[in-house]
Amino acid sequence: MRIVALLAVHNERRFIGACLEHLGRQGVDTYLIDNCSTDGTAEIAQHFTGRGLIGYESFPREGGVYRWRALLERKEQLARELDADWFIHLDADEVRLPPAGFRTLADALEHVDRRGANAVDFKEFTFVPTREEPDHDHPGYADTLRTYYPFQPIPLHRLNAWRRTDDAELAWSGGHRVRFDGLRVWPTPFTMRHYLFLSVPHAVEKYAERHFDAEELAAGWHGWRARVTAEATARLPSREDMRVASDDTPLDPTNPLRSHLVEDLWTPAG
Repeated sequence: MRIVALLAVHNERRFIGACLEHLGRQGVDTYLIDNCSTDGTAEIAQHFTGRGLIGYESFPREGGVYRWRALLERKEQLARELDADWFIHLDADEVRLPPAGFRTLADALEHVDRRGANAVDFKEFTFVPTREEPDHDHPGYADTLRTYYPFQPIPLHRLNAWRRTDDAELAWSGGHRVRFDGLRVWPTPFTMRHYLFLSVPHAVEKYAERHFDAEELAAGWHGWRARVTAEATARLPSREDMRVASDDTPLDPTNPLRSHLVEDLWTPAG
């Protein structure tokens, strides 16, 4: 069974190598859409050609505007065209993992497929720096950034792995939930670690330079990310407000937050 991750990136040099390595270990191939990166992301990714990276394309950023809907519609198109049994929509700052009892995502999805389900939800655990430990902007961030909270604003918030079908839609939900006729969701969510940013300067670099599409902002997309500027004041959460990941204990999914702790952290200048 072939599984393909549909990955769109812009300036993700910190995450792209680890992301592609992880997907390869999980038995997942990747098709990459590069949205005009300027930081070496594409060059890093192309080293994985023949090692899990099955396709690469450059997607235009017309007028310098970040258009997420257009990228999602391109993913919908690719999911109709590529030779695969399952697809996963994800970003480079996300780590997708199988549920307990399975060695890899490929093993778990094959199990799901054999039992007749055609879509999988992921339980999100969001990792962010704290005031006490504000800087994890280095290659070993996964070892040092251990403060997290479970995040679920709505049920099936990350329903974005699905069995091939010609009518799958992502753009309607901003990529969070796939929909198609005959949807049969596997009852046990898989796991997703989400590293929003590794330090305040990284957040500024990642989001402040983006020119978001006005129609997407009007539709309520992008949220706090659109408020990040180089001039704004950022207040990281306290370690006391977070949970701490341990190598010996599963991540705690109880009482998930319905809004991100970082949503109100950026105060406009002046």
